[in-house]
Amino acid sequence: MTKPRTGPLTDLRVLDISTVLAGPTTCQVLADYGADVIKIEHPTRADALRGHGAQIDGEGLWWKVVARNKRCIGLYLGSPEGAEIFEKLVPTADVVVENFRPGTLERWGLGYDRLAEINPGIVLCRITGFGQDGPYADRPAFGTLIEAMSGFAHMTGEVDRPPTLPPFGLADSIAGLVGVSAVMMALHHRDRTGVGQQIDLSILEPLTSALGPHIITYDQTGHVQSRSGNRSSNNAPRNTYLTSDQHWVVVSSSAESIARRAMELVGRSDLTDEPWFGTGAGRAEHAEEIDEAMGQWIGRLDLETVVAEFAAAEVALAPVYDVAGYVADPQVEARGAVVRVDDQSLGTVAMQNVLFKMSETPGVIRHTGRSLGADTDALLHGELEISHEQLDELRQDGVIA
Repeated sequence: MTKPRTGPLTDLRVLDISTVLAGPTTCQVLADYGADVIKIEHPTRADALRGHGAQIDGEGLWWKVVARNKRCIGLYLGSPEGAEIFEKLVPTADVVVENFRPGTLERWGLGYDRLAEINPGIVLCRITGFGQDGPYADRPAFGTLIEAMSGFAHMTGEVDRPPTLPPFGLADSIAGLVGVSAVMMALHHRDRTGVGQQIDLSILEPLTSALGPHIITYDQTGHVQSRSGNRSSNNAPRNTYLTSDQHWVVVSSSAESIARRAMELVGRSDLTDEPWFGTGAGRAEHAEEIDEAMGQWIGRLDLETVVAEFAAAEVALAPVYDVAGYVADPQVEARGAVVRVDDQSLGTVAMQNVLFKMSETPGVIRHTGRSLGADTDALLHGELEISHEQLDELRQDGVIA
């Protein structure tokens, strides 16, 4: 049985007409915190995310997560009948999230001007690779291209190896989370003025912002940050090290005090007397020497001992987990960061919990991602009062699923 909607956003309705991956992520977070998210897909060409990743009996496991808490209907917006039905939903909604190529909604007669005419308070969040304008606006773009163009790939990987791309949707995920902030800001403005607005969110710009000060550094010094493996140009020790029982661990020491305790722990307190040790950049320049000391000490001990010794010395260290390690970690378990959720076809499944805890209006996972069109009849008949006979005709014509 589906749990009732709870959280701070139960008064919001979101029409999610986006596909892989940033837009659906924005809508997932809004749904997790109570928004009534209606996922609208093409009746025969559903969101491609359904087919991404591992499958069980033809059902995508990734879909179970990203489409969780959403009601799913099949509706072809490009048909006059589908556009008309969508226009009936717009007055009931607060937000529309889309990621079609610029001009697509306008071609269907569903651009922002039309949506605002129907509902002046509507917030239209448009998420594309390069934004709504500029010479690249019409180019197809996926997160992989953005990870390359942003500078991320150029600065990721080993010094003497090719640029490295992430094995997951990094750019899309960051843009999706940024989309939540953008939507909430627009709604805050609407609550004060009664007027909605368009949001033009490029996937490229959030990832570039997440990379830190590389642009201002280039502007002021001409320095182009390149690949440095697991080392940092800002501090040391900062690397991966192998224990005697063949487990990788990571050490980070952004503060000088932590770096000092690290060197004392591994028996090289003499390095802390060097004039270069007092700055992060100075330590980074001597990373070879620091890493050798750190690696030799850690390499003589097993993981359990290393973790205990570093914790006692108050030096930042963590194991390099695979997913099995993460799920089994006592901190993850204590926080409820992974939860089990009922699924109609798979019984119960484990997935990441909601993003953050709220003392008064916590989010909750009510159900996993549904099948295409699972809620079409309930929504269109129950709310828009379209007769079952009309629904049958629309389904035969390929307008709904």
